[in-house]
Amino acid sequence: MTDSASSLPQEDLERLHIKVASLYVNEGSTSQRETEIALPAFYERLQDVSSLPTTSQPSPQDFSDVFTEAVEAGHDVCCVLLSSKMSSTYATAEIEVKLMREQYPDARIELVDSESNSMQEGFAVLAAAECAAEGGSLAECAAAARATIPRTRFLFAPYSLEYLSRGGRISGATALLGSALQIAPILTALDGTTGIAGKVRTYSKALLRMAKMMRTDVARCGLKRAAVQAISDIEGGRRFAHELIEPIVGSSVPVVPIAATIGLHVGPAIGVTYETIDPLREG
Repeated sequence: MTDSASSLPQEDLERLHIKVASLYVNEGSTSQRETEIALPAFYERLQDVSSLPTTSQPSPQDFSDVFTEAVEAGHDVCCVLLSSKMSSTYATAEIEVKLMREQYPDARIELVDSESNSMQEGFAVLAAAECAAEGGSLAECAAAARATIPRTRFLFAPYSLEYLSRGGRISGATALLGSALQIAPILTALDGTTGIAGKVRTYSKALLRMAKMMRTDVARCGLKRAAVQAISDIEGGRRFAHELIEPIVGSSVPVVPIAATIGLHVGPAIGVTYETIDPLREG
């Protein structure tokens, strides 16, 4: 099980029988599951709104429904979630696990903090689900998910700092200065939060820098899998994949849209997520 911020493609969810608890996008009095949002139209509409929608974690009932169905069917549950430092999703799941164990004392549910979101979280989910498909125990599945954390990296470059500023993630002065100087930051997820992996002038250089960073990591640690990620600009993501990432991988690379609850805070962006064979850093 995972949450919708993992951005996993539907074919992976179906192939590996992964259940999803959806986060929500809130606009005024309306709340919508992000799994039901048509992303192209959603991102296009964001360009014209005066204030950004807000987001919220899955409801306690969302977790309870999946946990109850699994436990009553006699299954263990390995639940891999987005970073506990980025969302209260993990905390909500913890509360529901405690309640489930009161009702079902023999329930076996293990939570895993992926320390990230999007496909970096998704790769942890895939590792757990693949372990389960091979007959792994609950402990082995959770360990497989956690083992991806020091082996994965998520690099992404927003087209501008406007959305981060509008959402209160950075100050307006910082956004204005970045725009004036044509500074393109490369962001990453590290230790459960979002940080800066590098700064360059112009967006084209940001794309080149991300590819260079990936090539260096792959040369040092090998490569297990990779995915290009895109917010709004899917065609730009495809070009980035074809021109810069596929030559590193040596084969085609999927382009995966980033979920709305992540994308609305960042705005149009392109990135890459990859998992190496050997650890990139100490776990």
